[in-house]
This record gives sequence, C-alpha cells and structure tokens, in this order.
Amino acid sequence: MLNKEIWVNQLMENFYPERSFLRKVLDFSEHVNANKLHIPSSGIDPKVLINNTTYPISVVGREDEDCEIALDKFETENTLVRRPEAIEYSYAKLESVISQHRNTLQAQTARKAVHAFAPSENSADTPVLTTTGEAYNGRKRLCANDILALKERFDDALIPLEDRYIILAPKHVSDLLHEDLKLFKEITDLKNGEPFKFAGFGFYAFPYMPTYREGTKVAYGADALEGDMFASVAFYGREVMKADGELYMYSLEDDPRERGTIVGFDKRFIAMPIRNKGIGAIVSAKA
Repeated sequence: MLNKEIWVNQLMENFYPERSFLRKVLDFSEHVNANKLHIPSSGIDPKVLINNTTYPISVVGREDEDCEIALDKFETENTLVRRPEAIEYSYAKLESVISQHRNTLQAQTARKAVHAFAPSENSADTPVLTTTGEAYNGRKRLCANDILALKERFDDALIPLEDRYIILAPKHVSDLLHEDLKLFKEITDLKNGEPFKFAGFGFYAFPYMPTYREGTKVAYGADALEGDMFASVAFYGREVMKADGELYMYSLEDDPRERGTIVGFDKRFIAMPIRNKGIGAIVSAKA
C-alpha cells in the first residue's frame, strides 16, 4: 500500500525556496477552509484628529463582510513509477520522482501569482509605466531611470518604503546588466536570504511574466497577439497575499498493464492583491 503521506510531505518540502518572491507576501493559508479562502473585509480606516477642540468626537460605524474566494486548482500530469514501495525508503529516489511534480507546480502557481499581482491598468494606486531606454530589437530597454520613476509613483501613493519588490522579466535583467554591469551583476542574487536592492526595491527574476496590450493587462491564458509587450511587476509585500489549500495525491497502484504505479497531484492555491494597491508594472515600450 502506497504511503501517500510520505509523498505529499516530500512534495511540499521547500515548496517556496529562498529565491521565490512568494516568500515576501502575506500568507493567508490559515483562513482557508474546504479549499475556500475566507477573508473578513474591514471597513474604512478611522481618521486621526490632531489638536482637536470639537467634542463629542464623531462615531463612524464599521461594517465587516466575509469575502469567500475559491482557490485555483493546479493538476500535474501523471507519472509512471516502477517499484514505488522501494522508492519510499530511499530519499534520493523519492526526491527524483517528486521534484518533477514540485517544479511544475511551483512554476505554474508562481506564474498565476505574478499575473495576479500585475495591475490591470495604470492608476494612482497601481502605476503602470513603460520603458524609456535605448532601442533594441524593436523595443525600448528597461533602464535605471524607469525603476526610479516607479519608486516615485509608489512614494506618491504613500506605499511604505520597506518590503517593496520587483519581479523582473529575464530580458529586463539583461537590459539592466547592459546598462551598468557593475551595479546590476548581482541583481538576482540573495545576500543572507535577501535580494539585492536598488532604489528601495528588492529584485527577483521570473521567466513567465504577464503581457500588456495597449496599456491593459492581457487576461491569464489568453492567446498572444502581435504587439503584446511583456512587463516586470512590482509589489509591496503587505498588500499582496497567497494561500495554500489541499494537496491531494492520486495513485493507481500495481497497474498490471504498466507493471508499476501511476501517480499525480492536485494542489489548491491562490495569490492576489488584497486592496488593489501597492502593485505596479513596467511594460516594455515599442521602439
């Protein structure tokens, strides 16, 4: 009999590694019940009165509503495993099988998350800027001034200075390296578990970034069109969240046709902005 607990625990081990930007967001997993996220939506913040001389102070009622959000379901393709009972007793062999499913789930959950963190369009609280660097391969490169411009937009929106991060598209990493190799050579490295910082932002890199079409974010999973431009995404860590739900393992043991056991996994997960504030993007502009 396959010990599913061993396999599930192994898959979740280090699911959010040091280099994952999802380590920097709020974790709402404790609010998940039956693969649904329950978030109490708080009322408006109270005003602060300075040197007040008018009494009585007004009373403003606060109405809280419970918001229920179903977690997304991510499924891996099945894998045929020979002699799984022997693999369970060998960490190296078990890890070699599990890592394929873990890597797939890590990539797809993070891809959905970074798309969710990207603003739908430009606003005061969700700045969407375009690159202004030199022309290269039909687009304008990302440059340091673009990051400084995003910093100012976050400052204008009164986003706290700490816990600001940018997830760079790979080509934008290359742009910054091209501009100043010495300054950005460590841009995707971690020092004592923390990413390199510039202009108050910590930096991560991720290969699957959202795209924009005429200033508006393209829907997740939509077909790409000519002219769609990729973006890097910024967020303030206390304005975005993730939540993990159930991880379930399927197995068909001792299949006589395959002479082995077939396994696959489902993972429930969601990531999203909390108040549609403190998120931003820098979109590659056409040259």
